[in-house]
Amino acid sequence: MDKVLGYLKEFNYVSVCFRLVLALISGAVIGYGRAKKKQSAGLRTYMLTCIGAALTMLIAMYENAMLKGDWSLIEGLPDLKFDGSRFSTQVVQGIGFLAAGTIIAGAHMQVSGLTTAVGLFANACIGIACGAGFYECVFLALAGVLCTMEIIQPMEVEFKRRMRHITIWVEFNSLDDIDKVREVINREGATIYNIDIERSEKTGDHFPSAIFTLKLSKENSSHSSMISSIAELPCVFGTRELIS
Repeated sequence: MDKVLGYLKEFNYVSVCFRLVLALISGAVIGYGRAKKKQSAGLRTYMLTCIGAALTMLIAMYENAMLKGDWSLIEGLPDLKFDGSRFSTQVVQGIGFLAAGTIIAGAHMQVSGLTTAVGLFANACIGIACGAGFYECVFLALAGVLCTMEIIQPMEVEFKRRMRHITIWVEFNSLDDIDKVREVINREGATIYNIDIERSEKTGDHFPSAIFTLKLSKENSSHSSMISSIAELPCVFGTRELIS
């Protein structure tokens, strides 16, 4: 096993093929889970970023090998300098622009795409590790990313639902109905921290709405119970919890 691993860490045709295939598989494994969740960056995006990052690292290693071999005469020129780390640095910088494009500021002051952006960054770093032949790092990082995205994510959602702090979006008939919503919240024993009004008056089919940030009481810490109590008001047309 040690001989095989040592051989694959050498810079040869077999190791190059193995590293590219490993990068492709690693990107596919991460991207498959994101594609199932209908995220903006799916299977092909993760595969391409991972193999692209691996390819840049392999190019750096190739140029370094060539400058010590067939290109050795060129390397002697005074104006020529080579630094293989520049390739991976450019990948990290470039993936920042791609990741930034997945971050979307949605309605009700919610921001989505942060996990996708960070996932693309980690995916590119895994690709760099594949290209460098750092196999131990690849498998550990792959396991860590999969655990974070597939196992920790539902646990995080459940944890947030059990917290006493809650943010609720409410759409009602007129601004005068805010007091009625506040009465229901106070009756449930919750404390209101902030109220952000989104639309101040009715326009067409759109009704005024507001975002309530509050803390539930210890006796009644059920998120669904609070939302149901607000939704029962005749003046309320829609309500839901905002989970970042």
